[in-house]
Amino acid sequence: MRTIKIISAVIASITFTSCAIVRPGEVGVKQNLGKLSEKSHLQGAVWFNPLTTRVIKTNIQINDIELSLSLPSKEGLSVISQISILYRIDQNSVPKVISSIGLGYETIISNVFRSASADVCSKYFAKDMHSGMRAEIEEAIRIKMEETLSVQGIFVQAVLMKSIQLPEGLASSIEQKLQAEQDAMRMVFILQQEKLDAERKIIEATGSRDAQKILSEGLTD
Repeated sequence: MRTIKIISAVIASITFTSCAIVRPGEVGVKQNLGKLSEKSHLQGAVWFNPLTTRVIKTNIQINDIELSLSLPSKEGLSVISQISILYRIDQNSVPKVISSIGLGYETIISNVFRSASADVCSKYFAKDMHSGMRAEIEEAIRIKMEETLSVQGIFVQAVLMKSIQLPEGLASSIEQKLQAEQDAMRMVFILQQEKLDAERKIIEATGSRDAQKILSEGLTD
């Protein structure tokens, strides 16, 4: 009889108690009868009643969203680019993120990027996205995104523009311009070399003349 009671107690304990494991880089939040707890649980075991409660786990490590978009430029051209958005969820804001946005926050981040990138890129020429101004454009987009997302507990670590494809005509023009600049630099180098060579010959000729003059002045009848 005592054994039966012990077995019954164990079964009841297992039935009304369960355990969720929160791994490193995750945060767990209890949801009891549909109500979300404001407390976040870091890595370790989280005990709960499976009949009334569940544990929602969210990744708080730096994550990456990859997009391929057509970005507008100041002159009205479309620039195709591979975009990488690095973001993370603030561990203290996980309950807020789940309750206000849900676990599908990557869609929200992508939509915020589309809006921010259209606003920022339309202020720059297409060639700027392919030049040293790319870092400035990336940072401007990141700041624009954080204005919307940081209040929700989502932080954008970086926005990276990769594999930029300019319109064919513009790309050809830029290549021609770069080639012309390289040709001009090469010509300047050649002229400088010729100038130095001419100066060297003048110095040599002057030295020879002075030497002849000295010799002639030193001769006697």
